[in-house]
Amino acid sequence: MAEKSDDQIKRDMWKKMADSPFLMVGLTDAHQHSEPLTAQLDEDQVDTLWFFVGKDNRVAKGGQAMAQFVSKGHDFFACLSGTISQDNDRAMIDKLWNKQVEAWFDGGKDDPNLALVRLDIDSAELWETDLSLSGRVKMLFGGTIKAGESGSHAKVETTAA
Repeated sequence: MAEKSDDQIKRDMWKKMADSPFLMVGLTDAHQHSEPLTAQLDEDQVDTLWFFVGKDNRVAKGGQAMAQFVSKGHDFFACLSGTISQDNDRAMIDKLWNKQVEAWFDGGKDDPNLALVRLDIDSAELWETDLSLSGRVKMLFGGTIKAGESGSHAKVETTAA
């Protein structure tokens, strides 16, 4: 199996993330564990993930951050590095608001504890597993899997395809 291009891997990441937008997110200099957050995706925003959080949430203060993503089928993995900042722009809140977010905030869009934060992605490392038939057979019987049989990998400065 031939390795995919970086652009194809990036497109695959956004498709997989749209299907299952759950990431582990944490501030890198806070010495705290990452926590699960649901990303709100905006196709108009390249290299940006949005999260609705409480103002008392550990990522609400912002700073350097890392986010890890594993696709629903466990065939795609991403580690995203960037900066989190609050961006309580009402137009963006209106654009991203949905029933799942509403369930977390009793006061709706005007909840006094509501914060919209953005993760501006500076770099990413992406892995897509797509074992070939021979690779799957080798896994079953303990053989050595060669690089071309395992999938694709990319280190990128932008997640835009």
